[in-house]
Amino acid sequence: MKSTCYLLLASLLAWTLCIPGARAAEPVKPLKALLVIGGCCHDYKAQKDILTQGIAARAHVEVSIAYDTDTTTSHLNPVYEKANWADGFDVVIHDECSSNVKDLAVIDRILSPHRKGVPAVMLHCGMHSYRSEGFPNVTPWFEFTGLQSTGHGPQAPIGIGFVADVGPITQGFANWTTINEELYNNSAGKLLDTATALARGKQTTKSKQGQETNSDYVVVWTNNYRGTKVFATTLGHNNQTVADSRYLDLVTRGLLWSCGKLDGAYLKASK
Repeated sequence: MKSTCYLLLASLLAWTLCIPGARAAEPVKPLKALLVIGGCCHDYKAQKDILTQGIAARAHVEVSIAYDTDTTTSHLNPVYEKANWADGFDVVIHDECSSNVKDLAVIDRILSPHRKGVPAVMLHCGMHSYRSEGFPNVTPWFEFTGLQSTGHGPQAPIGIGFVADVGPITQGFANWTTINEELYNNSAGKLLDTATALARGKQTTKSKQGQETNSDYVVVWTNNYRGTKVFATTLGHNNQTVADSRYLDLVTRGLLWSCGKLDGAYLKASK
């Protein structure tokens, strides 16, 4: 009798395992991201690790780093020397500061994977890079970023206000104020028609003569670049801002959105 019961239980278990959904869920295959970082004016040596570790702690994303130790604005990150530089990656994070790399053939090589559908995340000085002929009007790089930005004023706190009802990236985010930071201008006064604002930044600065200036610019947005999703923010000059949990949450959610993976499967549970 016992042997018959054991056989019935074994058969029931085998049958249950054959039912779709009865097996344990397979682990999520992490997204592969390439972080292109380096150049002038920022502590990229530290920020590459802050970003990589911060994103990995929040989502199933494996970040490979292409770090250029050159600290000038005219040096091309070596990763771009190959035509197939983005092969094997699901998304590219552009965090370089290379304003004086102006060769259109090189810029075309950088943009080529994105024109073929590879999503992008644009951070801070990535917006001020690749100022080719025609700058400050719409250059190939500005078409990619979705916003023309040509400079910034002195560092001061930025009050960040999120735009309501613009999609899932910033859903539930509360307005906050940064430490002293750079507020990048919107030189044309608005985003390109392909872009959508997610947050604005307000900043009050004073000149050496005590003259007060109040500025209000878009600081977070998305762009539809020829059918490719781009998430962008001009925030993130100082290490303390980059390491802020609110900033890392924003960048991580923007990255997942660009890949069409902003869901519970790819977001890790907050601790």
